[in-house]
This record gives sequence, C-alpha cells and structure tokens, in this order.
Amino acid sequence: MPKHPFVSENQEGRPVFEWSVALVTLIAILLAALGYAMEATATLAVTSIVCGVLRLALRERSPWKVRSVGFDAAIGILFGLGLLLVFLSIGIIV
Repeated sequence: MPKHPFVSENQEGRPVFEWSVALVTLIAILLAALGYAMEATATLAVTSIVCGVLRLALRERSPWKVRSVGFDAAIGILFGLGLLLVFLSIGIIV
C-alpha cells in the first residue's frame, strides 16, 4: 500500500512560532494604521529575514517549513530585502 503524503500543517512547523509570526504581523498592521509606515515595514522585513535565516540555519529542525530549505530561505530573505528596497525607493522618489 503506497504511503499517502502528509498534509504539511499536521507534520511541519511549530504552532508557537507560527502564532508568534502572526502576532508580529498584527503589530505591524497596527503600526501602519497608526501612521508609522517605516516601523511597520521594518517589522515585517526583519521578521521575514529572520524566518529565512532560521530556515537556512536550522534546516530540517526549523520551526518554519513550507517547501524546501532553499525555497523557504530564499523567499523569506529576498521578500524582506525587497520590501525594504521598495520602501526606501519610494522615500527617495517622493
């Protein structure tokens, strides 16, 4: 009998870490709503970069797993850097 692949949510990740990231995201939303766009952007960017670096450093023991180590790390780190670059470039233009 072939093995059925596990659903990622049941076998991967750590709920405490995932809820922590959700809480930080809510804090960033609150900061943005209060008019602190730079702080909100920095919060999201740093969170994303930290998640990417954790995935890269801890590999299979990482609390944050979506796809492969390389994919998760690249998405996390590059999203964070891209978010910062877009925010800074808008500041330079305006």
